[in-house]
Amino acid sequence: MKRSILFSLLFLGVPAISIAQQPKPITVPAPLPLKSTPKAPSAIDDQILRDRRSMLSAIDHSLKYLETPKAIQAYAKYPVKTVTRDRVIRSLKRFRQLLATARSEAALSNAIAREFVFYQSIGKDNQGTVAFTGYFEPVHTASRTPTAEYRYPLYRLPSGFAQWSKPHPTRLELEGSDGLQSSKGKLRGSELVWMRDRLEAFLIQVQGSARLKLTDGSTMTIGVAGLTDQPYTGIGRELVKDGKLKLEDLNLPNVLKHFKNNPQDLDIYLPRNRRFVFFRNTLGAPALGSLGVPVTADRSIATDKALMPPGALALIQTQLPILNRQKNYEQRSVSRFVLDQDTGGAIIGTGRVDIFTGTGTQAGSEAGLINATGQLYYPLLRKSSSRSLD
Repeated sequence: MKRSILFSLLFLGVPAISIAQQPKPITVPAPLPLKSTPKAPSAIDDQILRDRRSMLSAIDHSLKYLETPKAIQAYAKYPVKTVTRDRVIRSLKRFRQLLATARSEAALSNAIAREFVFYQSIGKDNQGTVAFTGYFEPVHTASRTPTAEYRYPLYRLPSGFAQWSKPHPTRLELEGSDGLQSSKGKLRGSELVWMRDRLEAFLIQVQGSARLKLTDGSTMTIGVAGLTDQPYTGIGRELVKDGKLKLEDLNLPNVLKHFKNNPQDLDIYLPRNRRFVFFRNTLGAPALGSLGVPVTADRSIATDKALMPPGALALIQTQLPILNRQKNYEQRSVSRFVLDQDTGGAIIGTGRVDIFTGTGTQAGSEAGLINATGQLYYPLLRKSSSRSLD
């Protein structure tokens, strides 16, 4: 804005202000990602007692992370000074005690309202509006060797990757527009497994992990080993931008349907995501989040870890696809406690949350149907609380 005003003044012949006359620039601090809420949101989670075991396990994963040097470093530079690692730990331990002994959702909600204060994400509009999507661990068939059927590789981190000059090559430069040119460049010899479907291989890069049933009868689990220094672009949004999909119809099933009906578009849209992801064999380990701990179906979320408190307890309120009695998905309003344990290439800013839905086909169906707005809160023990948690 300042540059355009200066251009206008010069164009009209008004002399520019000399450097000596220029006022000192005013530094406007960026808004903090969280703000305390005067009133606790309605916090009844009607699934939490049925999910008690998995929720307790997810809490334990966060507590394990919070004792690591990585967590100490992350909270040392966290911008909201009242959200400290010690406070997050104490809050998780107290919430765990309440959950382990709660006899009803209402009793748990009332106890939380008494003992906790809520911090709300400022969202994408500084008014608390957050966009929710879903992700999952897919299960696919793959081959250890290339064949006429299995042609599309997933790659391990290439040797010498640390010495690649930046900016790194784009997806198009690495594998070609058809996804089959990698043997001619930097990826040669880095093939980990081969997939029979190009879009499956691409979506595994988007999801960041997968469970693979190999043609030799064995199973392999893979997770992210590294990624190129290039921007992430969502192919669904590109389809909307080009008028191939309507924004209100943007979900994974419709994206898959488009490419099934228009396979020639793969050569156009997949290269638009310039970022490339490399994998490692995780030797059967469960899907891990960016904190290095397992993520839990329906109880782990991914956010921008430069802005949101890693490992913390959170409360999400949004619309999620729920199976009804007729075994059809319908969108319902939910209030759900989760753990903030992951991040993602497309999860940037205070207005984005990705919900982990689990492993396999049903988890993929649910993840693909999550596309709604809502609110994101972080409950923390009131600072005046002196209750012993040891």
